Amino acid sequence: MEISRVLFFVLGVASLFLTITAQSSAPAPAPTSDGATIDQGIACLLMLVALVLTYLIH
Repeated sequence: MEISRVLFFVLGVASLFLTITAQSSAPAPAPTSDGATIDQGIACLLMLVALVLTYLIH
């Protein structure tokens, strides 16, 4: 029983030490897309749909 108490204490101290010395995480990088790329992609897709519809109608 004494060994389990000592082991529990050692593990507790080790985990406390690791928590104290842990590095803080870096901030998340800024988003690289401001929405203009997404808008251009949607516009291109709509123009392609219009081209296909025009081709099918004529």
